[in-house]
Parts: sequence; structure tokens; C-alpha cells
Amino acid sequence: MAQEFPTLTNDLLLRAARGEQTERAPVWVMRQAGRYLPEFRKTRETHEFFEICRSPTLATEITMQPIRRYAGLLDAAIIFSDILVVPQAMGMEVIMNPGPHFTDPLNTPADVEKLPREVDVEKELGYVFEALTLTRKTLAGQVPLIGFSGAPWTLMMYMIEGGGSQTRQKSKTWLFKYPEASKQLLGRITDISVQYLIGQVKAGAQLLQIFDSNAGDLSPHDFSTFALPYLKRIADEVREGLKARQLPVVPLTLFAKGASPSLAASAGYETIGLDWTFDPRDVAKLTDGIIDGRTITLQGNLDPVVLYGGREAIEREVKRMCNMFHDARGGACKAWIANLGHGITPGVDPEDMKFFLECVHKYSTVPSS
Repeated sequence: MAQEFPTLTNDLLLRAARGEQTERAPVWVMRQAGRYLPEFRKTRETHEFFEICRSPTLATEITMQPIRRYAGLLDAAIIFSDILVVPQAMGMEVIMNPGPHFTDPLNTPADVEKLPREVDVEKELGYVFEALTLTRKTLAGQVPLIGFSGAPWTLMMYMIEGGGSQTRQKSKTWLFKYPEASKQLLGRITDISVQYLIGQVKAGAQLLQIFDSNAGDLSPHDFSTFALPYLKRIADEVREGLKARQLPVVPLTLFAKGASPSLAASAGYETIGLDWTFDPRDVAKLTDGIIDGRTITLQGNLDPVVLYGGREAIEREVKRMCNMFHDARGGACKAWIANLGHGITPGVDPEDMKFFLECVHKYSTVPSS
């Protein structure tokens, strides 16, 4: 059964995720609790990255930093954590210095046998659940709380590459050289991800987002073979698991960066995230009605680099973005969650982030007729 939490006073995000028309677009930003904030950098001076993730008190503090700074401007909090806590739960060592580094990545399918067959998700990732519960209570109903996980393909890529990679040569070689072993590994990651996401809702998450940051590295055929089936499994099994446990069946968002929006939409999530290379007017034509005849909510999609362009550029580009999303819905503000097309980057001036949020509030509002 679900826990008792303070009453939510701003449900704009949840209404938009359900495809409803809203008075303005709800807005939040990927990595909104991050290195561009001086208060985040101050915390990091004395705490290692994964130490923060594993401390419910510290993770809550970091999650709350942008909510406090941008009070009344952000429409969601996203729990401070990392997609790579799942490989850690599977027994792999990951160090953040400054980017992620796996001390012993997977080189051949035989290496998978070194990983435990069963993972006690409650034991290994309970600190995330504790952070979610503490954060939900600390938010006191101001805005919804987003939980998340990495997509199986993106997690597999990191587990094989050992960190970030420009070419994804090692991980993509697995898909072509060891296709069945790749599917088995993707299946194991999916099993853990489903349990992890259900646990997040039980702990207090009100919306879940799956980050498939490396989806665009796959051809449509390979995405359909090695990503889509596992994304569908997550959507189906999380919903089934929530119902079986009498937990809220929360909206699901898929951010498959660079992938075909129509393929991403076919995974069955309420919302799909768009990067800045897509025109929402085109995407709406491709995705509306693709699943059960319903309108799929779109999230995004300002180029993050616009935030370095000065106030005039920020206002101009936000206005243009808002006009495109309104046009995609026949002039209405409907089924749209405003965001950047990827995460905010460390050099952004926090005051320019504030101006971005203010511009979304201003220009996403459709005047009453």
C-alpha cells in the first residue's frame, strides 16, 4: 500500500503527463540539481558524488536546492541519484572522477557470470527509496517528485565501455558479435529496473522517467531489437506490479535521446522526451494515436546551449519553442512538459536558468479567447 504524504498543491506536471490541457506548460530541467548551482558545488567540496547518492539526507538536500532557489518557477523535483546505481547494485564498482569509471568492465559474455544471479533491490538500493520518502515529505506537496532509472541499453553500454564513449565500439560490437548474450544481459538489467522503479513509487515517486541517453547510437533496426522490447517490458511490468501492490499507477516518461520519436512512442509511455533536433509539430503528427488512439505527451526541447546566449536569445528561443508546441496542439497548451532537450550544463549562470523558467511561464500561457 502507498504511504501517506502531504497533499499535492501543484499537479500541473501530472495533468500534462496525462495528456490534458493546462493553463501553461509545467517546466522542470534535467540535471536541475547539479554543478551549475553554487550551493551544489559547496556540498561537493566535502562529499564524494556517490556518497551524496547513498545518503538520504544529502540526496534530499541536493534535490531541494533548485526547488528553494526557483520557488514558484519549477513544477517538479527529480530525486538526486544516478543511473549507474543499478550496475553498482549488480556488483560492479563505479567511481565518479569526474565522469563515471568502471574499474572492471565487461569484456566478454563470460564476464557476466561474475555478476550475482539475484539482486536484492531493497538491500542494494534502499538508500534511494529512503531519499525519495524523505524528499517527498520535505517537499510538503509543493511539486511532484520524479523518480528515474537508466534504460537497459544505455546501462549495458556503460557496463561494457567502462565509462563514456564517443563511438560505443565495444558495446555495439557485443550486439553484433554476441546478440543472444546481449539480450540475456539486457533482460537481467530489465528485471532489476522493474523492481527498482516499483520500489521508487512505493517510496514516494509520483512520475517515473527512463533515460535512454544512448538510444540515438542505434539504427532503427537495432533499436527495435536491443532497446524497444526491454523498454516495453519496463512500461508493462511496472504498471502491472504497481496495480498488484495497490500502488498508484504513475505516469511514465521515456527520454530516448536521438531515437525515432515514432519508435519511442511505440514503447507505450505516457510521455516521450525530445531533444532539440526534433520539431514537435512533426513529432505530434507521427505519434498521436499510435498507442490506443491517445495523445502522447511531449517533453522538451530547448537546446541547452541557448542558456549561454544571453537574455535576448533565451527569450526569443523560448517564445519560438512555445509557439511550436502550441501549433502542435492546434493552438492549445496541451500534453506538453517544457524542459531542455538534454541536461543543463555546469557553466550556466543560475540567473539565466531563472530567466528561462520565467520565459516558459510567460510564453507557454495561451491567452483566453
